[in-house]
Amino acid sequence: MIFGCAEPEKPAEETKRVTRPDFNVMEDVTHKKQTFFNFLRPAVSQENARVSQERSFLLAIQAQFKVGQAIQENDLDEARQLGDAYKVELTDDKITEQWLDEMLVRVDEIPETLVLSQAANESGWGTSRFAKEGNNYFGQWCYTPGCGLVPSARNEGATHEVAVFSDAQQSVHAYFMNVNRNRAYAELREIRAQERASGHKITGLKLAEGLHRYSERGQDYVDEIQGMIRHNRQYWQQG
Repeated sequence: MIFGCAEPEKPAEETKRVTRPDFNVMEDVTHKKQTFFNFLRPAVSQENARVSQERSFLLAIQAQFKVGQAIQENDLDEARQLGDAYKVELTDDKITEQWLDEMLVRVDEIPETLVLSQAANESGWGTSRFAKEGNNYFGQWCYTPGCGLVPSARNEGATHEVAVFSDAQQSVHAYFMNVNRNRAYAELREIRAQERASGHKITGLKLAEGLHRYSERGQDYVDEIQGMIRHNRQYWQQG
């Protein structure tokens, strides 16, 4: 069960739709895992490329800010839009050091090992009802009536639904935005910022330590995701 939630939203760039494999009929485990990871990997790469571009923009603005260089109006407009997207609004419509620091904590990449392991865990390797009917690979909730699929085992009085996405790319995009801006995952973002500041490689194993609030299972969930990352190392293209 997911504490964090995300309303469906479209990624900045549309990609060509990829036919979803039927993971339910795949009996060979190795083939199933490889197919699952290959299916979602392009979406993860696209999201990390987007975030990397956004981060480069922020770092360029930070460099200008530090030397007292005036920020161009078009850059201010882009910063404003980026702040709105990550829920860190500009104060008095001005870029400040505090704003930049908070944005750089949020606007950063997520290792594919973590993204793909969570997707496999949350969707049962693409076989769950929510993956098949709603392209939801991360168990993300939404709260607007009719926004998604009603869980069959939803507790009495609960109002959440499981979000529905148009395709896998949209699901991965929503996951990235959820992890990078939802206050439930502030711990993960802080770990990532500390690793970057220390010059360490940012790994899925390390960032998984900040996922205690992704599931009601807490540390058991963290341990399970880390176990999946280790067990499936043969499939990873990056750390």
